[in-house]
Parts: sequence; structure tokens; C-alpha cells
Amino acid sequence: MTEPLLRRLQARGERLTVGALPWVAPVYRAMPQVDEVIEFPFAHGGLQLKARRVLARTMQGRFDIAYVCPNSLKSALLPFLARIPKRVGYLGEGRIGLLTHRLKNPPKHQRPPMVAFYSALSSEPDVAADRPRLQVDAALCAAVLGHHGVAQGAYYVFVHGAEYGPAKRWPAARFAELAQQLDAPVLLLGSGKEAALGDAIAQQANAGLRPNCRNLAGRTTLEDAFCLIAGARAVVSNDTGLMHVAAALDVSQVALFGSSSPLHTPPLSASAQVVWLKNDPAYLPPLDCAPCFERECPLGHTRCLNDITAERVLQVL
Repeated sequence: MTEPLLRRLQARGERLTVGALPWVAPVYRAMPQVDEVIEFPFAHGGLQLKARRVLARTMQGRFDIAYVCPNSLKSALLPFLARIPKRVGYLGEGRIGLLTHRLKNPPKHQRPPMVAFYSALSSEPDVAADRPRLQVDAALCAAVLGHHGVAQGAYYVFVHGAEYGPAKRWPAARFAELAQQLDAPVLLLGSGKEAALGDAIAQQANAGLRPNCRNLAGRTTLEDAFCLIAGARAVVSNDTGLMHVAAALDVSQVALFGSSSPLHTPPLSASAQVVWLKNDPAYLPPLDCAPCFERECPLGHTRCLNDITAERVLQVL
């Protein structure tokens, strides 16, 4: 979702280095406007001040501007310690002294989609129409598809997980039911944390008349997952990172929303369709509780996802 911001910065002549954690660094290597990626050696949680100071010393004098995309204190700390002269970001978590150019966070009920939120760091107008784009290497993708025994446009990809929590995950039984009704192989993609859930979906799907579902969650690199998405006939996903990858690759997709909102983090592609019962006037009783943005349904029913049928998703596909 930061890709349009980077495209804007490059277009005005800025040479871009992106600092990212290792699990997300491959995303930036799929952006041709990025000249260099620095992988951060930080673990999850805590300031890790010593490690940030060590890295900051290697960065001193190299950069004129830092654009700090996350709203956290620790994300603004590294550019400050590296003495980067201009440090741009949103106010939040006591960062006033760490940033030199500060944007006000919009009120929660007026927040724009995240792409526009990031693009606004460029201080350029008309960011509402920004759309992410990614590029993958054709030769690499041909090799990846060959390795997995699938042909371009002859299989589907399901992204069945959502690290945030179960209130963003369409039920495993629904994914399995949908896989049984498709006329082409289905590949399940995700992280190692979603491997067990993928195994359960594949086991249920392959118990039907068409055993054509394979679980690759945790068994591909992120670059390989990009290629498998780029080559798919269509992608069915929860509201998760790979949903945005499919949109940026302009692959046909159906995105399923539950506790979160497609008004805030939509898949920005003309090839994407969203299923969200909140804005369906035919769905009764109405989902007055959505979007709750909770990890688990606070009411215990998760109607927002449980009531999306496989038949409905198949119809949209």
C-alpha cells in the first residue's frame, strides 16, 4: 500500500532506499522504483535501542529525507538516531521531537484508504486515486509455475489465512466447499502459521469428487507466492497482505471482508470484487456490528463471514 507513494517520490527525482523487516522486504524488491532495500535486524516488540543505534551509525550521512510510514515511536527512532535532516511522518506515540515535518492523523471516522494515507506523505495533491502496482520477473515465474506443475491461467489461488485473527478469516469449510466446485486445481497460499489450517481445507476439499486442492502455506518464498498469484486464473482471499499483492498484480480476485472494512483497506484494482455483507441490503438482519475491527467476534457469532456461502463466491467468480 506504500507503492504509489514510492512511485511519486521517484517521479520527482528522489533515489529510494527502503528499510523493512525481512518478511516484507521481497515486496519492495518487486517495485522497480526502489533502488535498495535494507533489511532491519529487529525482533518483534520492544525498542531494541542498542540495535537501532548500531544500524543508525551505518546510515549517517547517506540520506536527505526519511518518510516514516508506520505510526509507531520505534519506526521514527531510527531516522532520528541516523540524523537524517528531514523526517516526515504522522503525529502519534509521542513522536513530535523525532519528526521534523509532521502531518496530523485524520479522525478515525474520517480516515481515508491506507494507500491515500501513505501517499499523502509526499505532500502532493490528488492522492485519492492512487493504485498500487507490482512487477514480477517473467522467467522466474515460468520456473516457479513449472516447479509446482501448473500452467498460466489454469489454476486458482486461495489465501485462507489472516494473521490478525479469526474475525477476518472465511471458515475453512467454506473454502473447501468452493474448491470442490471449481474446474481447475486450487493452491492454498500463506505463511507457516497458516499451514495447519491449509491442511484442514485441503483434506476436506479432496474428500469430494475432485481432489484438486494443494496446500502450499509455509512452503513457498514470498517471491514464489507472488509468481503463483500472478499466474492464477483468479484469487479468493480474506482481507490480508496477499490480497493487496493480487490487486497490485491486477489479477482477477474476490476479496472477503468480515470484521474489517473495504472502505479502509480495499483491494485497489479494477479486477477485484469485494464481498462484504455489511453493505448488502438483501442480507437480513443487517450487520449493525460491522466493521468492529476486532480479532475475534465480540458477539460470538461471526455472521459477517459465516453467512457468506461458497455458492455466492462462486457466482462472483
